[in-house]
Amino acid sequence: MDELALLKRSDGPVTRTRLARDLTALGLGDGDTVMFHTRMSAVGYVAGGPETVIGALRDVVGERGTLMVTCGWNDAPPYDFTDWPQTWQDALRAEHPAYDPVLSEADHNNGRLPEALRRRPGAVRSRHPDASFAALGAAATALTADHPWDDPHGPDSPLARLVAMGGRVLLLGAPLEALTLLHHAEALADAPGKRFVDYEQPILVDGERVWRRFHDIDSEDGAFDYSALVPEGTEAFEIIGRDMRAAGIGRRGTVGAADSHLFEARDVVDFGVAWMEEKLGRERGPGG
Repeated sequence: MDELALLKRSDGPVTRTRLARDLTALGLGDGDTVMFHTRMSAVGYVAGGPETVIGALRDVVGERGTLMVTCGWNDAPPYDFTDWPQTWQDALRAEHPAYDPVLSEADHNNGRLPEALRRRPGAVRSRHPDASFAALGAAATALTADHPWDDPHGPDSPLARLVAMGGRVLLLGAPLEALTLLHHAEALADAPGKRFVDYEQPILVDGERVWRRFHDIDSEDGAFDYSALVPEGTEAFEIIGRDMRAAGIGRRGTVGAADSHLFEARDVVDFGVAWMEEKLGRERGPGG
């Protein structure tokens, strides 16, 4: 979308002051710990781009607040490289660079904001190569430190800590399907047919590159088969998000030109777990 179209859509440039005002009206406040997802094109023409968005968010949450984003690793080796011809595998194992929290780019599929935030002075990025998060602010280290190697969306993950801290989730023009926090609900949900992945990626250990094996829910293709519950062409998280809003959870408003949502992290996880267990059924033990 060109700049003129964005300007018309947002009734003029979206400035840092305007964003801060709109975010405050939505309910974000001083001292908040907030994970955010942004679709820049929905916000309108943002004067200054990602740095303006980050600046406005910091203006609102203040020195006591913290911003958090999901990063991932844009250049991670694919899960299925172990199915490649052996010579290809050998070449990859010999030379693929290790994940480096400081240097490795955030997944481009997550938009421009995660990369912009993780590069900010003072930002901290978690150690997990495939499921990394970055945070900036008072609770940044507490959120990201010692990210579990296995089950990185489950207990004691940055997502779990966000919930424990009374954190919030902001969708700034991003669709409901962007609710990454629902992967934490998937990790916790007691429902049949949960799908997992095992994969290998190179990391740095005491400065040395080593290949490590990881185990996680399948956050790429879905931890559960939602096909019987979700219309074709629609994401499961979008449906869960709609049902959550219909239940009166979260706040909705306009930030810039963007339809935006603000949720309490605990509400998202509690609703998500209950939805999954109700719709998919609960696991039955030997005597169940």
